[in-house]
Amino acid sequence: MVDRRPVFLLSPAHCGGKRAQIVLREQASFDLAVRLRTGGATLGEVFTFLSGLYFRGKLTYAERFGRALVIAPGWGLVPARQVIGHDELAAIARIGVAPGEARFVDPLARDASALAVTLDPAAPVVLLGSIATGKYVDVLDRVFGARLLFPSEFVGRGDMSRGGLLLRAARAGEELAYRPVAGAARRGPRPPKLERVS
Repeated sequence: MVDRRPVFLLSPAHCGGKRAQIVLREQASFDLAVRLRTGGATLGEVFTFLSGLYFRGKLTYAERFGRALVIAPGWGLVPARQVIGHDELAAIARIGVAPGEARFVDPLARDASALAVTLDPAAPVVLLGSIATGKYVDVLDRVFGARLLFPSEFVGRGDMSRGGLLLRAARAGEELAYRPVAGAARRGPRPPKLERVS
């Protein structure tokens, strides 16, 4: 059976910050850090720890409505449930997310091109990440062109607001509206704050 569910491309968590240093410490004794050193943990849960609400929203939404592939520096596009260990996370953290960084760009371009060839033409490709930067958008746009979409309601929102928006949509079972990245305004006015959820 042909899988025409959306493929969601999740922008990477910041792997060079304090939370990455915490989870990579050899002395860290909390569950995720211990599992990274022993049997490994999924990329999705590691990036959720590193990024908090924003990545949790992206992952929850992607798994609710389609298939989740994570942009992992140095690895390309990786299933969110891929298990990684301490050394793999440390290697990812050493690679900059920048358009001039071949170690980041080349694996991403390779995997995006392979996905474009094998994916059913009716399956949407949706970027869950900022389109205001060319760090990964430029690579994906070259491969997918008008086929690359993003949630319309992302424009003007910060990371926390996007994370909250995605969590609410996933919990409500209501998929957001998408539009092509190509030709879209990459910045816009800040929308009203999300109402509090009890």
